[in-house]
Amino acid sequence: MHHHGYTWTGEKAAFDNEALRRPPHPDPPPPPLPADPAAQRLTERYREVVTAFTTTDLPPIQTAHWLLKPSTLVRGTWTEPEEAVEWLRLQLAEPPHGLDTTTDPASWETASVERLSWGADISLGHYLAGTLFRSVAIVTCSPNRSSPELRCPLPGLPRPGVRR
Repeated sequence: MHHHGYTWTGEKAAFDNEALRRPPHPDPPPPPLPADPAAQRLTERYREVVTAFTTTDLPPIQTAHWLLKPSTLVRGTWTEPEEAVEWLRLQLAEPPHGLDTTTDPASWETASVERLSWGADISLGHYLAGTLFRSVAIVTCSPNRSSPELRCPLPGLPRPGVRR
């Protein structure tokens, strides 16, 4: 078992576009009839979702679905939960959009390590300034507890330490 880290910063309006944050339905809509503009729009929208989900860095609604995204979005890989939580702590403290994690760092760090050690994921998000939103996630891989059928985006792992 190992863990991948992911981050995203962008406009909340993009984050709120849930259609682009869900994997496309496995069954595409039937081909539209020429005189059916609604069916044509549905087909176009389906194609947009298929392309966008697999190519954009928008955080998926289900945290485990990060594993379906391109491997270039992986910001780090760790075999030990403690290493992954240290990366998370650094992400949350990073200026100019740091969160105050000094309130009781031992408490949330311990809970996060425990969560990762039994195969769960961690997903956090917060506003930075105005409508700018930041999402940070750690996804357990090989297997993922909530979606064990998902494959690792970086074959050949686990290997220790931060990947990038």
